[in-house]
Amino acid sequence: MSSTIQRERAAARARLERQMAEKLEKARQRRQRGVIAGAAAAVVLVAGGIIWAVAAGGDEKPADTATGDSGCVWTPEDLTANPDLKDTGTPPAGVPPKKGTQTMTIDMNIGVVEVEVATAAAPCTARSMSYLASKNYFDNTKCHRLVTEGIKVLQCGDPAGKGTGGPSYKMAEENLPNYTEYEKNYPEGTIAMAKTQQPNSTGSQFFIVWGATPLPGDYTILGKITKGLDLIKAVGAAGAKPADESGTTAPNTEVLIKTIRVTEPQA
Repeated sequence: MSSTIQRERAAARARLERQMAEKLEKARQRRQRGVIAGAAAAVVLVAGGIIWAVAAGGDEKPADTATGDSGCVWTPEDLTANPDLKDTGTPPAGVPPKKGTQTMTIDMNIGVVEVEVATAAAPCTARSMSYLASKNYFDNTKCHRLVTEGIKVLQCGDPAGKGTGGPSYKMAEENLPNYTEYEKNYPEGTIAMAKTQQPNSTGSQFFIVWGATPLPGDYTILGKITKGLDLIKAVGAAGAKPADESGTTAPNTEVLIKTIRVTEPQA
């Protein structure tokens, strides 16, 4: 990729992120006046990586279709089209247990974060994360992106460490909140799955909400932090680096996932 194209994409991403804060604030003001907002934030997958961008949004909640009658659907990715994808195989077939919770322990260089996984509400996502963790997929990976304006999230889960990677499959979204209640959908401490603008495009990347994050209900809620949110908030408070050539704003405080472990479902 030429340096000119990289600069143009970086500039475009910077403009989009500036516009995000402005449009979300205008949307909030319109909602306060009783008008449904037309501006929404989305995660967009482009050649340079996953970025947060502003997109025109409707008010219809997307389908929540991760689990079919025969179980979870794992859609293969084209490994030849993206060298940053990792050949992981697929999680077990069959219908996952739609009950209980699991504990996901994220051991980081900054400390330990514990998550209560919403297994009953997001059984396929929980199965996928459990499977990838059992394969040591997340070991020694960076949380590559910190967003501090418009939304406040730390994005992790890419073995490539730059927002372009993922497993060799993708899946549908599930456990989606109310689409139009932007300010309530993803409260502080939520862990949700990143995706592209296309449906059924959830992979391994996830974002940790560490502050006010108004977003439409497009993203699977995996669970909520029960321990260690203060560690993530401290990373957020330390700020992000200027956008690199791909448009990614890495945290000033490097965050490295040493390993992720997920317990068996508990009723």
